[in-house]
Amino acid sequence: MMTQGMFENWFLPGIWITVQVTFYSAVLGAVVAFVIGTLRTSRLWIVRFVSGVYFEVFRGMSALVFMFFMFYSLPLMLRIQFEPLFAGVLALGLTYGAYGSEIVRGALAAVPVAQREAGVALGFTRMQRLRRIEIPQAWPEMIPPFNNLLIELLKGTALVSTITVADMTYAGNLVRLVEGESAPIYTLLLVLYFILAFILTRGMRVLERQAKKSVGKAPPDGGLKRLFTLRDPSAGEGTTGATVAGGAR
Repeated sequence: MMTQGMFENWFLPGIWITVQVTFYSAVLGAVVAFVIGTLRTSRLWIVRFVSGVYFEVFRGMSALVFMFFMFYSLPLMLRIQFEPLFAGVLALGLTYGAYGSEIVRGALAAVPVAQREAGVALGFTRMQRLRRIEIPQAWPEMIPPFNNLLIELLKGTALVSTITVADMTYAGNLVRLVEGESAPIYTLLLVLYFILAFILTRGMRVLERQAKKSVGKAPPDGGLKRLFTLRDPSAGEGTTGATVAGGAR
């Protein structure tokens, strides 16, 4: 089993590095997603073309190969050496930001045309319509797919271990080489990734409920509440008959 010193000196710092890479990559990816996704809804064809090229290029590239290019090839070409953490964050943020731009574009396109026309009638500029009308209505619809993308990003942070970033996957591989045991190490890694993903999912669910409340969309009732609530068929619409929580009446 892993010694306490290896856990404290490698595994715990590795978890913190994974959290940092996830956070910084998510911030960069969100900026890229909103910028590119918004530009892809522009009326100017040249703007749509350029942003579309970015989307297609980064969607079609391997994040791992692009990370190798940023860390190993680009310094030879431009004589600029990136820090491993910076190269990893840049590669993940630009790649996953391209995926997120499609979420933003689709959510903005789903805003009713009448809403956009109302903004035009009020004399709003394009930026004002985006800020006051389109993004507030599209934002609640973006959160569920963004949640999935964030989980994929978290799992994708394991790639930074290939460019010597000491995240928890890198630490796990190091401990495996030292201790000579693989099953406990990789089992622990799987559990840690699951815990981090679960925490992110809970946070995004809270954000989704708040976003829906802000636009007047009440979140659905909890499953347990519906499970333990019986509706009286003879009662009027919206009237609750008996509650099976403390016994039948």
